[in-house]
Amino acid sequence: MDVSAPTAEQASLVEHSAVELSGLIHQREVSCVEVMAAHLAQIERHNPELNAIVALRDPEVLLAEARERDEELAAGRSRGWMHGFPHAVKDLAAAKGLPHTSGSRIFAGRVAEADDVPVARIRAAGAIVIGKTNTPEFGLGSQSYNEVWGTTANPWDTSRTAGGSSGGGAAALAARMVPVADGSDNMGSLRNPPAFNHVVGLRPSWGRVPEPGFVPYGSVNGPMGRTTADVARLLATMAGPDAGAPLSLDDDPAVFAAILERDFSGARIAWVGDWDGYLATEPGVLDLCESALTTFESLGCVVEPALPAYAPEEIWRSYLAWRAWGNLRYADLYDDPATRELMKPELVWEIEYGLRLSARDLTQAAAARDGWYAALADLLQRYDYVVAPSAQVFPFDKTVHWPEEIAGRPMDTYHRWMETVVPWTMSTHPVAAVPAGFDARGLPTGVQLVGRRHDDRGVLQLAHAYEAVSPVMDGSLPPLLTRATPA
Repeated sequence: MDVSAPTAEQASLVEHSAVELSGLIHQREVSCVEVMAAHLAQIERHNPELNAIVALRDPEVLLAEARERDEELAAGRSRGWMHGFPHAVKDLAAAKGLPHTSGSRIFAGRVAEADDVPVARIRAAGAIVIGKTNTPEFGLGSQSYNEVWGTTANPWDTSRTAGGSSGGGAAALAARMVPVADGSDNMGSLRNPPAFNHVVGLRPSWGRVPEPGFVPYGSVNGPMGRTTADVARLLATMAGPDAGAPLSLDDDPAVFAAILERDFSGARIAWVGDWDGYLATEPGVLDLCESALTTFESLGCVVEPALPAYAPEEIWRSYLAWRAWGNLRYADLYDDPATRELMKPELVWEIEYGLRLSARDLTQAAAARDGWYAALADLLQRYDYVVAPSAQVFPFDKTVHWPEEIAGRPMDTYHRWMETVVPWTMSTHPVAAVPAGFDARGLPTGVQLVGRRHDDRGVLQLAHAYEAVSPVMDGSLPPLLTRATPA
């Protein structure tokens, strides 16, 4: 099927927000086939340069499934708000019948036998799963490259990275190849890619989207979109308790389906910035983040520099232990020399770090996490929200695996350059990621909005209010979409 030259009508369909598109489909103003064809055309035109969507299914099969969705609507049946949406699932998640490689050569031939819970919920809402989105191997590092699918480029500058580990989803969103995207976040993977791609993300409260197991290591699943309303709507689909997730929250996810307007006059915001110079930042990042603070002030918020009474280096040390402990789930693969040989060095580093930990080390890391949580809780008694940079650097060369230095300061691990996201991962608080603007090169960055315990709705309301008045969230298109396609 040749869909490389989209019509003007197709081009306009991919510009709609997901909420708008859902309305058009359900009002029968556009068909699911038209929506699918428009997004497939966008994928065929731009994905060869981006490599954001991988394992794309046969377009003719996808169009046939869209036709079935149209027949269902004609018969008066809608599966949900995502009825007929093309959706690509992050390749760390299992989607039945599709490759589930996790970006690793170890699992290059693996095909999922069942859907993970969030994926099943997205399907149940009516989405048609078209393929997967790219991610770094096992989600390690904020640079979406691997030896199975290759490297994902940034639509704002295709010589640069889209970030990670949800880089494929964020780039696909920015390039209008999908209406919304799912992702996951341990060390900023729903915050750093939105910053790098000028989209919106949400790291939900731990347990909001069900996770198996009894230990909150750090990783959560969550939504990304081009608008906060889209993110909230997808969260309402993904969230909710599950019998297989013992720590999942019991709240009704329907409260996220629509964002209510809210007056933020007098709301108090703590700006942590670079923690008084503790975090290395690329020149220009803090300037753009601080310019975003004026947008919150225009909403009537009171913004002040303020830091929690807790040493950030202690947060980092305890995070390393928690993260490595979680990555010991791959220790059996490490023990086998044949599969260890196929691992990226960063995963080997994580496992070997974890293997050196003692029970006392983990007990101390747990106590440190408790102390950090108490310090943040104290800060959030005096402030309603915390704002922090979403990234310490701008999108960098996609051939570079990770920045070894920032502004002349060496990074002592493969992920130290992402430390700005770590405190909020460790606290389990909800965090929205919104754009903050562009530097002189046209490279984007963003800020994190940290809310109180379990106040995902409040975080989304603040992000929505920010979006409504922000001069940088104006729907501008990435250069990839506005320049002529090479012959």
